[in-house]
Amino acid sequence: MGYAVVLGEALLDLLDTECAGEPVYRQAIGGGPLNVAVGVARLGGRVQFVGSLGDDAPAARIRAFLTDNRVGVDGLVTVAAPTALAVATFSGAEPDFRFYGEPPSYGLLTAAAVDTALVEGADVLYCGSIALLCQDSREAARHAWSLAGALRVFDPNVRPDLLSGQTALDDLRALVAEFASSAHLVKLSAADAGVLYPGGTPEQVTQRLRGLGAEVVVVTLGAQGALVAAGADPVRVPAPQVDAVDATGAGDSVMAALVADLLADGPPARPGEWTRRVEYALRVAAVVCESRGGAVSMPTRARVAERFPG
Repeated sequence: MGYAVVLGEALLDLLDTECAGEPVYRQAIGGGPLNVAVGVARLGGRVQFVGSLGDDAPAARIRAFLTDNRVGVDGLVTVAAPTALAVATFSGAEPDFRFYGEPPSYGLLTAAAVDTALVEGADVLYCGSIALLCQDSREAARHAWSLAGALRVFDPNVRPDLLSGQTALDDLRALVAEFASSAHLVKLSAADAGVLYPGGTPEQVTQRLRGLGAEVVVVTLGAQGALVAAGADPVRVPAPQVDAVDATGAGDSVMAALVADLLADGPPARPGEWTRRVEYALRVAAVVCESRGGAVSMPTRARVAERFPG
């Protein structure tokens, strides 16, 4: 089996909760791409994380967490900045993230610092999320994207709080089009689609992205499952019914499952096989939603089989 490279942000989540009746924040290691990398590793895939970490104690904990979860850190660089924070509040199981840190530690990876050999040797390259909103890490992602002979996968992971007006949204929409135009797989949420293409149905969004050049598009729909566009017509895939307590990392786990399957079996030969892979990815996400936390909730294949036998 080959390996995947996941390029993007790693940071520290502060999760709003209570202790002894008082409001407190619980620390958790996070970042959408980090969640993806950990998810791939726990599903049995080889993966390397590429990004920038700060020079403080939280950054050391992030590096140790990745290593403990069998995620390679050869592509990590240390930068002179405190670790960026994502403060999460909850409405039900859905988190709302607000980000702190200027400059953000995750946005300081330069194109020159990208490990060329590491990227060129990968079978799958993931780029995306909020690291692409920072000039240095955006150029690093573009450089990696240009190097890859691998399958390219992309997830915009839109965070409206980081978009300062219409110009920023237009720039992000252009960036999504740039990466989607040569992507094998684009995964985004219905919320992402609503910000990027307001008024469009998920079906229309999949066709728009495929029209730009993406070979396969998957739109996650929360409890309603997902929409996968790989053939002539998009197909809706239902999600397992579970009692969700925390949806943090659920979308990332879908991407992790799809990347792990690409590593294990390569791209599907027929469009219909994507439906089966998305069905499995939604089972992975269901397990994640049944416990608290993002990266720490990523399951193994044995855990998924135990939860959804047959």
